[in-house]
Amino acid sequence: MSTKPKAREVIRKLRGLPTSDGAGVRMTRVIGTSQLDNFDPFLLLDEFRSDDPNDYIAGFPDHPHRGFETVTYMLAGRMKHGDNQGNTGLLGPGSVQWMTAGRGIVHSEFPQQVEGLMWGFQLWVNLPASDKMTAPRYQDIQADQVPETTLEEGVRARVLAGKLGGVEGAVTGVATEPVYYDLHIDKGRSYDVPLPAGHNAFIYIYAGNGVVGAASTPLERGELALLGHGDSVRVAAGTEDCRLILVAGRPLNEPIARYGPFVMNTREEINQAVEDYRAGRL
Repeated sequence: MSTKPKAREVIRKLRGLPTSDGAGVRMTRVIGTSQLDNFDPFLLLDEFRSDDPNDYIAGFPDHPHRGFETVTYMLAGRMKHGDNQGNTGLLGPGSVQWMTAGRGIVHSEFPQQVEGLMWGFQLWVNLPASDKMTAPRYQDIQADQVPETTLEEGVRARVLAGKLGGVEGAVTGVATEPVYYDLHIDKGRSYDVPLPAGHNAFIYIYAGNGVVGAASTPLERGELALLGHGDSVRVAAGTEDCRLILVAGRPLNEPIARYGPFVMNTREEINQAVEDYRAGRL
């Protein structure tokens, strides 16, 4: 007997909290706070958005990571990165970097402008225990390499990861089988987005406003919606055009031991990460 597909609904919505990181970069932390510590496999979501260089110009000097992945998606502005392995790159508007820290890396990120809007997201995605000590790697993807598709009139998508509308995302080979869509929905339009049924998924509205699910839950700019289980979600623009990110990943259901830039499974592994960093072994 076939099972009727189940559409997802909003089970919780919240706003992020202002914070600063790096050398004083101001941002809004949406996941990774006292109100939402994590949403397996997602450990952190920051939105940085400012046209005041004092909010961002100091950047993120050298800092270590181990045991998870960082995903940087730029909407506006330019960010230069480098690491202790000799890798360098420049992220411009519309580009994405999926960095697998694995067993360890020390890197830096610095804005490459002193005026104009700096806007984007950083997402942290956990790695399964079996992959936490894998070799580090980057997927640096320029804006013109991110597939874009018109799903129907008035509904467009940039597909960073996953598959949507017959288009394969730019990022591949990630353990949590992620979905990461940047959706642009014109006022008066809606779309049912298919999602892997077992994944945890969230929506974040970053421009305009929207309506989610059959229950027509309203969402304003700056609001995060956690979604219940199901194999699709209906998204619609609200009283104006809407832009949002829709992100989903396979939950790991593993213990999380976390200390700053290190995310492992046990406190002993955290202690080892700190010792390795201090000894210059990352």
